[in-house]
Amino acid sequence: MEIGISTFVETTPDVVTGETISHAQRLREVVEEIVLADKVGLDVFGVGEHHRQDYAASSPAMVLAAAAPQTKRIRLTSAVTVLSSDDPVRVFQDFATLDGLSNGRAEIMAGRGSFIESFPLFGYDLNDYEELFEEKLDLLLKLRESEKVTWQGKHRPAIHNLGVYPRPVQNPLPVWIGSGGNTESVIRAGVLGLPLVLAIIGGRPAQFAPLVKIYKRAAAQAGHDVSKLTVASHSHGFVADRNDVAVEKFFPSTQAVMNIIGRERGWGHYSRATYDAARSLEGALYVGDPETVANKIIYLRKNVGITRFFLHCPLGTMPHEDVMRAIELLGTEVAPRVREEVARWEAEGGDLQ
Repeated sequence: MEIGISTFVETTPDVVTGETISHAQRLREVVEEIVLADKVGLDVFGVGEHHRQDYAASSPAMVLAAAAPQTKRIRLTSAVTVLSSDDPVRVFQDFATLDGLSNGRAEIMAGRGSFIESFPLFGYDLNDYEELFEEKLDLLLKLRESEKVTWQGKHRPAIHNLGVYPRPVQNPLPVWIGSGGNTESVIRAGVLGLPLVLAIIGGRPAQFAPLVKIYKRAAAQAGHDVSKLTVASHSHGFVADRNDVAVEKFFPSTQAVMNIIGRERGWGHYSRATYDAARSLEGALYVGDPETVANKIIYLRKNVGITRFFLHCPLGTMPHEDVMRAIELLGTEVAPRVREEVARWEAEGGDLQ
C-alpha cells in the first residue's frame, strides 16, 4: 500500500488575510513539501498541471526536477499531465530527464484534463477533446517502447524513424491513466494494461468499486496480468494532531475553492453540512487526526481495492507550516498504521476479487 501527496500548487487568496502569495513563493514552498515527504517516508508526490492565475504549476516536470536531487526514494509524478493539449514527444523528454535526475523515480500520470484553459492556449479545438487524447496517448506509449519512432496521426506532424532523447532510466517509463470515473477511460486503461488513478473527490468512494472491477476485467480480457496492475486514488484531505483542529483548519479554504470551481461548472453551493457529511467513514474527504485518516484509507483499500493513495493537500491556500505538519503526520503516523493493517488483512486472505 503506497501513500503520498498530490498538489495543484494553488495560489488562491488566503481566506483569513485576503492576501495572495506569488507564484514564485508557492513554487519554492512545494519543493520544500516534496523534500519533507521524502524524509518522512512517503512513497509518491504528484504535481498537477494548470494554466490559470490561481495555480502556479504549469510544468509539473520542472517543479519535480527541482526536488529530485534533494530527495532519495520518493517517486515523482505529474497529477495530471494534460496530454491532449501537449506534445507527447516533449512530455516524454521532460519526464525522461526527470527520471535521470531522480535516478529512476519519475512517472507520468496522463489525463484529458478537467480544466480546459490549455486548449485555446496551445491552439487546440475542444471538439477534438477525445480524439486528441487517444492519438497522443498512442504516440506517448510508442515513444517509451523504442528509441527510434515512426508514427503518423491526425493532429500532430508525422515522425519518420527519428530518435527521441534522453532515454529514461526506467524501462518502461511508468505511464498512468488519470480518470474522474469515466467508464470509457477506465476500460481504456485496462485494455492498455496501464495503472489507473481515480479522482475520488465526492460522493461515496465505495461507489468506485465497480469501476475497479471493470478495469481489471478489461485488462484480463486483453491478456494482461491483473496481479501486476495498480489502482490509485486522489482525494482531498488534511491531517492535524487533533481531529477538531484538522476539521476547522481545512474547511475555510476547501469551501472557498469548491465554490469557485462550482460556480464555473454549475455545481451546488458547498456548505459546512456538505463538508461534514464527506468526513464520515464512507465519505470522500480525508480530514482528521492520524487515526481517523488512517482508518478511512484502510476502508478504501478493503472496500474499493485502492493500492496507492494520494492525499490532495492543501486544497486552496493554507499556511505552509500547516501543510508541512500534515505531510509529517501522514508519513510518520498515518502511513505506518495503514501499512500494518493492510499487511495483516492481506496475510489473512483479504481480497476484493
